[in-house]
Amino acid sequence: MSMISKFHHAVFMGAALCAITLPVHAEKADATLSGPLTIVVGYAPGGAADTAARAYAEQLRKDGAGTIIVENRAGASGRIGLNYVKDAKPDGKTMYLVPSPLLTIFPLTYKNPGYDAEKDLRAVAMLVDIPTAIVTGASQPFDGMQDYVKWAKSNPAAVTSLGVATLGSSGHLGILAVNEHQDMKIEPVAYRGASPMLIDVSSGVVSIGWDAVASMMPLYQAKKIKFLGVSGEKRLDALPEVKTLAEQGFPEFKAATSFYGIVVPAKTPDSAVAALEAAFLKASEAPELRDQLAAKGLITAPAKGADMAQRTREELASWRPVVERTGIVMD
Repeated sequence: MSMISKFHHAVFMGAALCAITLPVHAEKADATLSGPLTIVVGYAPGGAADTAARAYAEQLRKDGAGTIIVENRAGASGRIGLNYVKDAKPDGKTMYLVPSPLLTIFPLTYKNPGYDAEKDLRAVAMLVDIPTAIVTGASQPFDGMQDYVKWAKSNPAAVTSLGVATLGSSGHLGILAVNEHQDMKIEPVAYRGASPMLIDVSSGVVSIGWDAVASMMPLYQAKKIKFLGVSGEKRLDALPEVKTLAEQGFPEFKAATSFYGIVVPAKTPDSAVAALEAAFLKASEAPELRDQLAAKGLITAPAKGADMAQRTREELASWRPVVERTGIVMD
């Protein structure tokens, strides 16, 4: 079996390796949450994580949760915010909107991520699925990922770089596999968030960029960037004209749809976790929230903390052989 074939096979493997503590609901959830509550986002304002956090904060306020603060603590591909939350007082008032790669890939790719997802964190609820995409500047001379590969190969002196907000992510792993399969050297370039990365994509500083579709919609709607392909196995309702990367012959990105969930410090009491879980699941059912996020390219996919933990274990297991085969190690 070739390296790429093994890569394709590994993405769909399932096993059980613990990544995050299962929440235990030994006590009944409180009727109300005592604020103020803080949702920490590990990226700069304007990106997909920030968009989701602010949408949920507003819905939680509408549902009577009181004051909800969204606090951006950008840097280290989201780890600064996560480490801040894991060390916060475990009283249910400080939580982290976590992108799943920090739970499913970083424990495999970083020598020392600064946290132990199993010991330091506790799952509260899964909120949304995050379709991702590869984009380029609107004036670039290629349309679609196949066109980009042809262009890059016929212009060896051209800049062939992939802007990412998160090193060690599924997009990063995917492009390494593309490099191997296509005999290319597309270099990942890390940014502190999606917004500055996409500005450089639109101006041609980097040739392509990868992130959540939600982060890209404003510049796409402003006709500053264009989509080369989206992750997953089917096209998005918000972008029916954009082909999936798999459709175009790049199955490396089938599994690049990740999720956002809420985590809290591991020692947070059962009652606080249960109250937060109930509040976030209730907020997820609001039609206006679902419509707002769908318009931004995010798919509401609420699930209990136990289900989030299970999905985390399965994805961690599927990415392990991929990381081993690509040999990626982050400092």
